[in-house]
Parts: sequence; C-alpha cells; structure tokens
Amino acid sequence: MELLIAKNPDSGSSLPYLLRIPLAGAPILRARDVWPRTNAVYCHPVADEEWPTKPEIVERIELRVCERRGAAIDIVATRSRENRSQIVFTKARGRDMVFWQSPRTRTQSRPKTAPSRSKASRIAELEIVVDAHERYAYSFTQQRARTTKQALPCGDYAVVSDGKIVASVERKSVADLLSSMTSGRLRYAMADLASLPRAAVVVEDQYSTMLASKFVSAKDAADGLAELQVRYPTVPIVFAQTRKLAEEWTFRYLAAAMTWISDDADAMNSAATLPAKKPAKTGPSNTVIRAWARERGYAVADRGAISRELREKFAADKAP
Repeated sequence: MELLIAKNPDSGSSLPYLLRIPLAGAPILRARDVWPRTNAVYCHPVADEEWPTKPEIVERIELRVCERRGAAIDIVATRSRENRSQIVFTKARGRDMVFWQSPRTRTQSRPKTAPSRSKASRIAELEIVVDAHERYAYSFTQQRARTTKQALPCGDYAVVSDGKIVASVERKSVADLLSSMTSGRLRYAMADLASLPRAAVVVEDQYSTMLASKFVSAKDAADGLAELQVRYPTVPIVFAQTRKLAEEWTFRYLAAAMTWISDDADAMNSAATLPAKKPAKTGPSNTVIRAWARERGYAVADRGAISRELREKFAADKAP
C-alpha cells in the first residue's frame, strides 16, 4: 500500500504535486508540498483523469494505515519519523477545502489557549475604530469591545480620544507581510504608524512560517523584517501565531494604549486627527437613474459610473 506523489503536469498551477491515495473513493489531490512538516499543506481535489498516463513520480511512501474516519483520512507511513498525518475535508468561507496536516502542524495551528473575556486595562467596554477598507475584519465578539467603521489614515484598528488617534494596529497575514515588505509598501505604512503616539503590526502566524515561504528566501525575509524594526523601533511587529490570538492581542494592546497614553499630553501631541466621516450619499440611486434612462431610450451600461449629462437630464425631468 503506497501513497504516490507525482509532479503536476499543469505548469500553470500553483500546486506542483499530485497525490494518489490508496483508498477507494478518495479523489486525486493537487498539493502544495510532499508532506505536512511545519505547516498544513493545502490540497485541491480533482478528477481521476488528471492523473497522468505516465506520471513523473516524486516519492513513494509505503503506508501501514490508510483509513477514512468521517471527514478525514488517517495516514500512517512505515517509516519511524514524520510517519503520521491526516487529510481533512472541511469548509472555510463557504467553500469546500482540503488540508493535509500532521500532529505537529495541528499543535501549532491550534494552541491550547483561548481569549479571556475579562476587561482590558479596567475598561468596561472598549470602542475600536475599524478601517472602512479592512476586509474580513476582526469582530471582537469574544472581547468586551464594540466597533465602528470609518476610514483611518493608517492601520486597520484604532482607538480614539477627543477626536485624535491614540494607537493603531496594522493586521497582516504572512503572505501580505511578505508581499508588502518586498514591494516597499510596508515601509510607507510603518512610517505612518510611527507618527502616532503608539502603533504596532500584528501578524496572524509564526515567524518560522515567514521563513518557510516558497516565494521569498528566508534570508531576504529575515533581513527585510530586521531592517524595518531598526528603522521604526517604536512600531513593534508581533507574531501572534493564529488569527484568534492576533485579535486578542490587538484588543489588549489598544486598551492598554487608551488607558496609559490618552492622558499623556506629550504623547498626544503627535496624535493624528481622525478624519471626519463622509456624509451619506443623497439623491436617487444609480438603479433608479438607469431605469429612467432606458424608458426614454438612452443607452446606459449595466455597471459603472453614470455620466454627469445623464444625471442632469434626470434632475431636470424630475424637477417640480
């Protein structure tokens, strides 16, 4: 009984390997790596026809156990080290996903800890401003906090006192951290954060994960991060291991800043003013204007901006 790992003949795929599991009904999987060592390996199921007629075998792993148990397949190799793993079929963000993980990666990705529900820095309920452009924002449902959305000049989460930003936290995944660091965008973001009384960058993963990236060498990643910390020593970069722990750390950091910095006049001299909220749009919606235009024979696209000329004609037609 062997687990076969072959090169993916599709050169355009970001998953370079194919897995053939010796189990009836198990799909062929495209995989990012040949074994889950320090991180879980993302896989994607494909049709059996994707297995090449003459596969280029990378590795043959002799198995002692290969059994399906519910939504997972347990795999035990005959070798003495790195011999246990599990292929898990799950759902994330509304779609089917497959992860190949080992006991070591499960321990790293699910630390035995949970956020505390206690108050932070004696604040009964912390108000956190979330940047309006932040995607998949923290909701802080496990913490004593409420959120409001508004455009922030820097960072993704902030606390405000008397209209001034006391502290701000920039959230990063490892992929986003490396991308923004190599492109230079992170340097500008750090400079903006450094202008605040307190600021930080929180990463939703481990430092070792950054060094294991396939897209940036470990040397370049480590040197780039070190350079940023030397350039901007007042903006710590914290690796919080998981998204949940990063959310908890952000909450505690902002609460501490609100307690200890908001009353410090010298520190607040460098605070940025929170931009005023943009007034809500008034007047008819684009859908209403498009419907009116089509009734009168005007050509108008289904999407995109509506011309000023057409808006003026609509206003003139609807004027009392």
